Amino acid sequence: MPTPVPRAPASSDVIEIERALNRISYLNSRVRQHDRLMAMAGLRLDRAAVTLLRQMADSDPMRPGEPAARLEVEASHVTRQVQQLQKAGYVSRAPDPDDRRAQRIELTPAGRDAIDRIRATSSRGMQMALAEWTPAELQRLATLFHGMVDDFLAHATT
Repeated sequence: MPTPVPRAPASSDVIEIERALNRISYLNSRVRQHDRLMAMAGLRLDRAAVTLLRQMADSDPMRPGEPAARLEVEASHVTRQVQQLQKAGYVSRAPDPDDRRAQRIELTPAGRDAIDRIRATSSRGMQMALAEWTPAELQRLATLFHGMVDDFLAHATT
């Protein structure tokens, strides 16, 4: 059995970043927050559906297994969600041009409208919360957040 490599304790800055991320995650995952967002956007979608729509909005048409891998969930969960979203008219399936036996999923115009409404509603709330921040501060925060996510993703794949 290999000997564990001793790890240096996290710096106080890293600990504070982790605490802030946990607070953001908590605020973002509250059921009441989701319900309020859906009411303001005029939609009736559960959190899993919104997560899948967000993934699809940021990608080209994809096989159902792709968002499952990105979200690190079982493919069957995504398949069920895709079926529900398809019945509701938010996504469609089409044959994969590279392999006619496979299918790709993509947003329909109704799905694009739904995600646009969700993002607009969410952005308005964020705009109000960050109203006192300067444009330079907002740009810096966005750059730092994207860099942090990229680093997390790079670290997770190694």
